[in-house]
Amino acid sequence: MKNSTLGPPDSEAHELQRNLSNRHIQLIAIGGAIGTGLFMGSGKTISLAGPSIIFVYMIIGFMLFFVMRAMGELLLSNLKYKSFIDFSADLLGPWAGFFTGWTYWFCWIVTGIADVIAISAYSQFWFPDIPQWLPALSCVGLLLSLNLLTVKMFGELEFWFAMIKIVAICALVCTGLYMVVAAYQSPAGDVASLANLWNDGGMFPHGAMGFFAGFQIAIFAFAGIELVGTTAAETKNPERNLPRAINSIPLRIIVFYVFALIAIMAVTPWRDVVANKSPFVELFVLAGLPAAAGIINFVVLTSAASSANSGVFSTSRMLYGLAVDGDAPGKFKALSSRAVPSNGLIFSCVCLSAGALVIYLVPNMLDAFTLITTVSAILFMCVWSMILLSYLAYRKQREHLHRASKYRMPGGIFMSWACLVFFVAMLALLALEEDTRKALVFVPVWFVILGLAYRSMRQKKSEGVQLSYDAD
Repeated sequence: MKNSTLGPPDSEAHELQRNLSNRHIQLIAIGGAIGTGLFMGSGKTISLAGPSIIFVYMIIGFMLFFVMRAMGELLLSNLKYKSFIDFSADLLGPWAGFFTGWTYWFCWIVTGIADVIAISAYSQFWFPDIPQWLPALSCVGLLLSLNLLTVKMFGELEFWFAMIKIVAICALVCTGLYMVVAAYQSPAGDVASLANLWNDGGMFPHGAMGFFAGFQIAIFAFAGIELVGTTAAETKNPERNLPRAINSIPLRIIVFYVFALIAIMAVTPWRDVVANKSPFVELFVLAGLPAAAGIINFVVLTSAASSANSGVFSTSRMLYGLAVDGDAPGKFKALSSRAVPSNGLIFSCVCLSAGALVIYLVPNMLDAFTLITTVSAILFMCVWSMILLSYLAYRKQREHLHRASKYRMPGGIFMSWACLVFFVAMLALLALEEDTRKALVFVPVWFVILGLAYRSMRQKKSEGVQLSYDAD
């Protein structure tokens, strides 16, 4: 089997080009860390966990920082690794590359469907009479057209999408701070104060079960944090830019998650936060900004479009890597004259369009969003676990590379196991809630399909090798 870590797919083919600059990588990393779940799901997580949701985001962010550091050390240990497909296949075996690549592809297809649902839901704000599937298909078509141009276009799109999210969250934090300092009083008589975080039932008003219930949507909010790892083959100066992007993750989590949630719950007591509404909108409305609903609606739309854009990009690169290794149809390793994997882009966008079908089958937007996001969260945890297992194999097989590394993972082996135990605990928590338990039934089906596909593909390759041997 030809391994993509060893060079180009063949002597005459193009290779992916390193056209993403430091500003692209930094904003892609930030955009990946600020998911649609923060805007769409924070109302539900606050209602489930109360102020303890702040600790939920901090714990998840802390654990995922070590996953990203493991990924960073592995990618920089061999610059021929184009993504985590390559190092998982190299360190764990061909089966790992197959399972990781296809699962990550499916992760982003499922996430993209959730984003399509979000886009449809928030488009109703301006266009209540149009069919719900129309905005979804329009967005997918637009992203496909732009991504077919160049990889730099993806970088530019993600740069500006991420910038909109950053400005919106910083504005929310500053507005909340001003309202607390000014002791703003709402029409209901509530006074903006940090004491709102602990005055009503303490930091854990629903006890341990409420705290644990907040993890499901919170984990989905971090889906895409590993996206910087799929850009490795197209990143200029990866030795400098990848560590800078990964090292800034803790600061991003504090600013964009913790400060934002503190601002929301300091101004609006957590019991008054409505599960199916965006608390971002409510805070700006209270601040007296007449256009708040429209502005935040635009921000949420761009956030969902940003996530879908990331999905379109990453799934096409996953299909390219899988095809190079012979684990996907050969047509997916063809690059356009602009060094873009166009066949993979088109196929992924066709699959994303399935979001319109989900909207038709599950008309309740919140139910559809919860189901899809839970499936996505489980699959992403599987991918993150494969990164950690690859790191453990790397430490066992290539300790000399670890000793020579200039970007070692802190905690190394111990933190790898700690993160793996954490992900197992998260799966157990998802089984406790009825609406998230449904998703646990769907995920094993995916792995059964993958197992059968892998077995079939290996048999065909073995037969092909045998025929070639017989012919000789």
